[in-house]
Amino acid sequence: MKTIINHYKTAICLFAAVFALNACTKNFGELNTDPKLVTTPDVKFLFTYAADRLPSSTTEWIWESLEQLMRYTQQVSASPYELSGNVNSRYRDYYADVLPNLVEIRHQIDQKTDKERYQKMRALTYIVGAYYGIRVTDLNGSIPYTEAALARYEDKFNPVFDPQQQLFTLWLSELDNAIQVLADPNIPNQESYGDADIYYQGDWIKWVKLANTLKLRIAVRLENQDGETTRRIFQEVMQDATGPIDGDDEQLQYMNPTQAFLGADVDYRSRRFANRQMVGFMKRAADPRIRIYFDQNDLVGAFRDTLAKYSVQLPDFIEPNDPLIMYQGGPADWTTDQDVAQWMGNSFQVSQYSRYFLISPVNRLFLSPKLNGATGNALHVLVSYAETCFYIAEFIQKGYGTGIDTKGSAAEWYDKGIASSIRTMNEVAQEAGSTTAFTGDGEAEILAYQQHPQVALGAANDLERIYIQQYLAFFRLPNEAYVLCRRTGYPRTASAYYPMEPFNEPIPRRFWINDPGEVNRANWEAAYQDQGFTLRAMDAQTLSQERVWYDKAAPGFGEGN
Repeated sequence: MKTIINHYKTAICLFAAVFALNACTKNFGELNTDPKLVTTPDVKFLFTYAADRLPSSTTEWIWESLEQLMRYTQQVSASPYELSGNVNSRYRDYYADVLPNLVEIRHQIDQKTDKERYQKMRALTYIVGAYYGIRVTDLNGSIPYTEAALARYEDKFNPVFDPQQQLFTLWLSELDNAIQVLADPNIPNQESYGDADIYYQGDWIKWVKLANTLKLRIAVRLENQDGETTRRIFQEVMQDATGPIDGDDEQLQYMNPTQAFLGADVDYRSRRFANRQMVGFMKRAADPRIRIYFDQNDLVGAFRDTLAKYSVQLPDFIEPNDPLIMYQGGPADWTTDQDVAQWMGNSFQVSQYSRYFLISPVNRLFLSPKLNGATGNALHVLVSYAETCFYIAEFIQKGYGTGIDTKGSAAEWYDKGIASSIRTMNEVAQEAGSTTAFTGDGEAEILAYQQHPQVALGAANDLERIYIQQYLAFFRLPNEAYVLCRRTGYPRTASAYYPMEPFNEPIPRRFWINDPGEVNRANWEAAYQDQGFTLRAMDAQTLSQERVWYDKAAPGFGEGN
C-alpha cells in the first residue's frame, strides 16, 4: 500500500520543526514570553516532519549512493570520484531534522496532564529513532544518542558518543518497549497521529511489525561479533505474537506526488551504467527486474541490418546472437578492462550515418521520475517485506531457527522474498512512469524466475543464492546493499555463481564525522580514540583500513566464505 503525503500538514509541521530546532538556545526567557512564537508545537506535525526525512536525501543519493556505495558494491559501473565533504549527510540530517523532533514529541507528551492517552504515539518515536540511528551508526560507529538533542531541555551541548555495541543494546530495548506498548490492547483511550503518520496512518500493529523487522536488521549486523545474540533476536522475533512485516502492504513506504526527488541530479557529474556482472546474472537467470533497473542500449530494431550493410562487427565482448543484447554492462573498475570501458561514454561508429551506444545506462526514470518534465512519482520503500523474508531465510539456512516454529522453510521464505521484491520494484517503476517487469499480476513471471535453475534453492550454494537475492532486492537501498556486502563478503571474488570483479580502489569501511568544535571536541576525540579511528582522516585509503565495531570481524569485500 502506498501512502501519499498531505502537504498542508507538511507545511505546518515545517514551521513547528523549525521552531523546535531554533529553540536550542541557552536564553529561554525572551522566547518564553514572546506571544508571536509557538512554544507548544502540535506533536502530529512534528512527527510528520521527522517521518518525511526518513527517505535518503538527494544529497545522500548523489554523493554517497551513486558516486560511492553503488560502485563499491558493484551495483553500477560509473566514473570514479573522490570522497568529498558532501558524504555522510545522513549524520547531519539525523541531528538537524529527525532526532530533535522526536525528542520534542516526547517532551511535549510528558508535559500533558493526560499524557497516559499518548503512550502509543510516544512509543512510535523510538521506532523512528532506531530506524534512522541504525543507518547513521552503520558508517560512523559511535554517535551521540543518549545525550543528543538535550540542549534545549538541559543545557547539554556536549553529548557523549555512545559506543556502537551499546547503541544496538539500547535500540533493541527501545524497540522491545515500543512493541509491548503498541501491541497491548488494554491501554485505553489512545490518541493517534492519524493521517499525520504518512506511513501507516496510526496503525499500531503495522508499526509493531516494522519494529520486529528492525530487530532483524540489527541481528544481521551483530552476527560477526555475537552470533548467539543474533540467534536470540531471531527467535524472539519469530515467536512474537505479532511478528515482523509479513506482507507487501505492511512495508515502510510512502509516495510524495510533488517531490522531484533526484531530478536532473541523477546525472550529476556523469551518467551511471549497468554493471556487467549484475547484467550477466540477470540475463542468465531471466530476471524480470533487468527491465526496471537498466535502460536498453542502442542495439535494438534493425541494427543488425545496418551492421551487415557496412560489414561491421560488434566488439568481441558482445555476443551477436544474444536475445537480450540490448542489455550490456561495464566493468566495476574501468582500469581493469579498457576494451570494454572505452564504450562507457563513447558510441560505436558503424558509418558516418550510424552509431550505437553499447553499454546500458541505469534506468534514470526509475530513480528520477520527474526527470526532464516527466510526470512520474517517487514511491519510497524503506523497509520491505522482501528484506524481512531474506533475513528469515538466511537465519534458517544458518540453523538459527532450530527448536522454534519458523513458519516455513528457508526455501519458502526465500521464494516469498523474491516474489515481493519483483512486485514491489514493479510498483515503484509503475509509479515512476518507467519500464516495468510485467503487466497484470506478474505471477507467471515470478514463478518462472523462482523455478529457474540459477535461482531455485536446493543447490550446494544455497546461502550464496540467498545473499545474491538480497543484493538484487537492495538496488533502491544502497546502504543496505553496502552493509550486506561488507558483513558477508558477497558477492565473492572467487565465485563461479556471481563473482565480484577486481576493484583497484580502496573501499572505505566507514565515513567520518567532522570536528564538532571546542564545545564537544573532547568527546569526539575520545570516541575516535576508543574505536581506533584516525582523527580528521577523509581519504579512502585510511577509511578502508578502519572499521566500526560490528564490522571488525567481517570478511573483506569479496572475501566471503
